Amino acid sequence: MVISNLSAVKLNEKPPAGELTFTVDAKLEEREHRSGQVKIAFALNFGTKPSVVKFGVEGIAILSGKEADIEKMMEMDPETRIPRVLYGVYQQVFTSLFLVSTVMSSPYPPANLFNASKQAPPNVEMSTALATKDNLETAQTTTESANVEKESEQ
Repeated sequence: MVISNLSAVKLNEKPPAGELTFTVDAKLEEREHRSGQVKIAFALNFGTKPSVVKFGVEGIAILSGKEADIEKMMEMDPETRIPRVLYGVYQQVFTSLFLVSTVMSSPYPPANLFNASKQAPPNVEMSTALATKDNLETAQTTTESANVEKESEQ
């Protein structure tokens, strides 16, 4: 997995007392599909209720394994209606969110935000890839297209 963009904004220096709820907006887009490997661009935006902090993470996740197992990872979990691949992406993104929030002295999303009991099938590997020119260009294109979409919505 390659993270191409990580942002954090502290919206409130003194969080209000009481319960804090994290919200997530996720976008997954298949970028490349070869035999035994799929590259997926992802964009995750986290917010809180009440508004305390916002996080944004974008990048490329690479799934490799048997085709049937990869297809299973791309399916929606019938219980949560969340694509199974999102569990693995979040597991790897969480560490970065935790570090950034610690530096900012802000709350961070829970490690089990998407239900930690949901795991990838043992025959599918989500690889941690080195940032290559190809991966970075793909991630940059994803970031630019997301920015264009946001601008057109406003």
